[in-house]
Amino acid sequence: MLNFPVEKLPNIEFKLKEPLSKYTFTKTGGPADTLAFPKTREELVEIVDTARVNQVPITVIGNASNLIIKDGGIRGVVIILPNFHKIEVSDTKVTAEAGATIINTTIEAQKAGLTGIEFAAGIPGSVGGAVFMNAGAYGGEIKDCFDTAEVLMPDGRITTLTHEDMDFSYRHSIVQEDGGIVISATFNLKRGNKDAIQEEMDRLNELRRSKQPLEYPSCGSVFKRPKGHFTGPLIIKAGLQGKMVGGAQVSMKHAGFIVNVKHATATDYMNLIHLIQKIVKEKFDVSLHTEVRIIGEDQKD
Repeated sequence: MLNFPVEKLPNIEFKLKEPLSKYTFTKTGGPADTLAFPKTREELVEIVDTARVNQVPITVIGNASNLIIKDGGIRGVVIILPNFHKIEVSDTKVTAEAGATIINTTIEAQKAGLTGIEFAAGIPGSVGGAVFMNAGAYGGEIKDCFDTAEVLMPDGRITTLTHEDMDFSYRHSIVQEDGGIVISATFNLKRGNKDAIQEEMDRLNELRRSKQPLEYPSCGSVFKRPKGHFTGPLIIKAGLQGKMVGGAQVSMKHAGFIVNVKHATATDYMNLIHLIQKIVKEKFDVSLHTEVRIIGEDQKD
């Protein structure tokens, strides 16, 4: 693979060999060869076109909340979209750019008296990441309120994908397979009572604060829920709550989370995940599959 030719795009902000631990919720992760901060969709298209012509791989990391980036970092060009943060309300629809947080999107919906997305009030990811992962919490998923998304395809086309196009399932969307980059998403909501909507958002946020280890860096819920089981209780029964590998620990507050309590590395996280999977499989014959997205390369010795 060739290095990304940043000199061909002098008006776009790039950082070279940038540690991705600065951007991830776990505070772990190696460097990006090239980290790009496009400000407009035109700049985003330029980056994708230049990468394609030069055969440079592209990775989009969103808000890096439900994500582990390995200690070797990511080759090619990594795109992050904090400049894509506009949120607009039109009638009963809310359209948010990919870099907007899903939390801010729920706040704008509440201000407009729109209901249907309260479940996402505490999800820390970006809109693009939430669509990519079909993020969910407290009985709701993005697919429940999703209308359309503007997506930049690998060949440079911008297309609109409908709910049917997205092929949503548990923590899955078609964007995970086709290499598309979500530019914006529109959510189809219903009119409701502003006070009632706020009360529900407050209730879910308090539930999240009381049950989740928000006081430590983490990647959120690590494992998908196995059929017929709950992940946290399985890990507790396996005797793994509080277990540490390096600086990573199975949370004492919620065993479905792994927290960075002492300068953990991504390798610590990976080794603890593998240990949990191994012991739960041995004790209960249940396979735990990761919900967290794991990308990048292992650190070379």
